[in-house]
Parts: sequence; structure tokens; C-alpha cells
Amino acid sequence: MARLSQWLLASTAAVAMMAGSAQAQEPNRFIMVTHGIPSDPFWSVVKNGADEAAELVGARLEYRAPSTFDMARMQQLVDAAIASSPDGLILSFTDEDALGSVVQRATDNGIPVITINSGGDVSGNYGSRLHVGQSEYEAGRLAAERMQELGVEKGVCINHEQGNQGLDQRCDGFVDGFDGNADQLATTYDPTGIRSALVAYLNQNSDVRGVLALGALAADPMVRAIRDEGALDMFTIGTFDLSPSILQAVEAGEIDFAIDQQQYLQGYLPVMFLDQYARHGLLPAGDVATGPGFVTQENAAQVIELSNQGIR
Repeated sequence: MARLSQWLLASTAAVAMMAGSAQAQEPNRFIMVTHGIPSDPFWSVVKNGADEAAELVGARLEYRAPSTFDMARMQQLVDAAIASSPDGLILSFTDEDALGSVVQRATDNGIPVITINSGGDVSGNYGSRLHVGQSEYEAGRLAAERMQELGVEKGVCINHEQGNQGLDQRCDGFVDGFDGNADQLATTYDPTGIRSALVAYLNQNSDVRGVLALGALAADPMVRAIRDEGALDMFTIGTFDLSPSILQAVEAGEIDFAIDQQQYLQGYLPVMFLDQYARHGLLPAGDVATGPGFVTQENAAQVIELSNQGIR
């Protein structure tokens, strides 16, 4: 009995030491840097996905973004992230010239990088482990095909962030999908400026019947402008990405379709992947496509329910 008691005491002490060691182990720390400005509802859903994944795996997630679309500032944020030596870096790769060298520096310093949303066609050249997102060019081309199926012969793509290579590729795909029979309309993300530029363009190009926005920042003023002109029935209207206002407009028939790239997964999956990589050295063997998909009046109600939960 004495020996059994001694063995139980020793075993209990060993378990306690192991538990103490596990408690002392620091959680994995991941940093996500995106170009998404605070007023863009798209990125709040991305962050929701990343936050939930971090909570599930017990990781620390730090989300950083510039206050405006500013590649120099974003580069500074990535440099600061690398200097803090995180266990993984998640990055929207919006500009190869601005961000390629910093991604390479991260990988050279042993920091695994996963890119999201933009730049999946080139980020691997700088050591990114994989990309989570959609082919922006292909999504733009599919938007043009859908408009042509609805009878549109000429369209316009509103680009509110020229220089964002993902948005540029969307418009390029759209124009090519129309065999060049479409234009790009460059604006800022100022709603008043978008409205004025669009109304002026449509007045000068009366044969245009398809209008494509690249996100909520442009879609909302686009719909308001066309609605206020009493011209909703004259145009086929599409947009990239989802927001509560976009989904309401789709359900009401004011927007004909919205292209969904499931941005929640663009936040959620990279955190899960990096956690598995840090723990076990495991990663998917290739990029992960989260889109494109189409939300129309037929399926908008279901998506609205998920949007109310911060998931779509």
C-alpha cells in the first residue's frame, strides 16, 4: 500500500507539472494586415471569421489596416508585423510592387505567409504558402457573361480603387468578357464623387445598359444614383461582394446579382491553416477558392439571414 501511495503521489505530481507547462506555453500569435478601410462592411466580415477561428484554436489574432487605401501605409504595417516575429502572417496582396518585397522578407525570416482576397496569381512568387480567395479576373469575366445572358451589349465597370490590382483585374475581366465593348470608370470611394461621375458617364454614353460595381463602397451610391434618376428598369446592375444594403437591393430587384467570394472564409481559413502549420507542419497542398458565386433575388433571403449574423 505504501508503494502504491508513493506511485500515485508521483503520478499526480507529474501530471501537475505537465499541466503547468501547458498553461505556461504561449498561444500562437498571428497578424492579419489588409487594405480594407474601416467604412467598408466587407472587411468587418473577414475580421469576424478570423476572430472566430482564433477563439476556437486559442490563438492571438492582431488585425491591422490603414485608415484609407494607402499602399505605403500598408507596407509600413506589414514591416512592423514582421519585426514583431509573429507565428504567421495573413495579408491581402493588393499590390505586387509595394508588397512583394515585404512578403519575401517575411518568408526569409521564417514567418509563414498566407495571402487572401487579392494577388493569388503572383503571391507565391514571393514565398506565400498559399492563397485563399477567388480569381478576380475570372469573376469579372463571369459578370460580363451574366450581363450578356440578360441582354446587355455594352457595360461599364466602376473602379473606386484604381491601383488595387484585385479590383483592376475584376474590371479587366469584365471588359474582356464583353470583347472590349465595355469601359472602366475610375472614381474614388467618395459616394458623392461616384454618383456624379456615374451620372455624367451614363448621360454621355446612352448605349450602355450594364453597370458593375466592385464592392459596397461603389454599389450603394451607384444604386441611389440610378434610382433617383428613375432609371432602374433601364439598366442591368451587378456588384462584387456582399453587405446588408447590397443584399436588400438584390432582394428588392434593384441589383440583378452580387458576386459572392465568401469573405468570412477568407478570414477564418487562414487562421485555421496557420494554427495547424504551427502545431503540426500541415497545410493544404494548393490555393483555396472561396468564390465566385452569385447571389440573386432567388437566394437573397437565405444569404440575408447569414449576413445578419456577420457571416455573409
